Amino acid sequence: MKKTALFPGSFDPFTKGHESVIRKAIHLFDEIIIGVGVNTSKQAYFELDKRLQQIRAIYEDQPRIKVMTFHKLTVEFCKDVDAQFILRGLRDTKDFEYEKAIAQMNFNLSGVETVFFMTDPAVAPISATIIREISKNGGMIDAFVTKSSILVS
Repeated sequence: MKKTALFPGSFDPFTKGHESVIRKAIHLFDEIIIGVGVNTSKQAYFELDKRLQQIRAIYEDQPRIKVMTFHKLTVEFCKDVDAQFILRGLRDTKDFEYEKAIAQMNFNLSGVETVFFMTDPAVAPISATIIREISKNGGMIDAFVTKSSILVS
């Protein structure tokens, strides 16, 4: 049976921490779908098309990685794409406590297991929230994201 994992998030923007999770997970799954969730109650900073373009550029040579968008519950999207697993990255214990509750609820709703990966220590301090703040204030974000010129062009 093909093992498919969904890596969901807003990825506003997709960071080197996110890349760290994919790098660790790719060896365990036949396919990873990076699902860019669209939350209509949140105002995204980077345009959806730019985020998709950024992520696709990073993985253009990786046929086992797909990039898609979704507008529904993560577990419903898992059903749509036949994903048996949800990938999540953890930077610290705060992330774990937050993600644990979501993972348990997702399992109760669907039976889909969540697999956690620790981000590499070198990228653990990176958060999309901080990167957005740096970018909003004219700072350079190249050290924290790959192919960031896509985001600002």
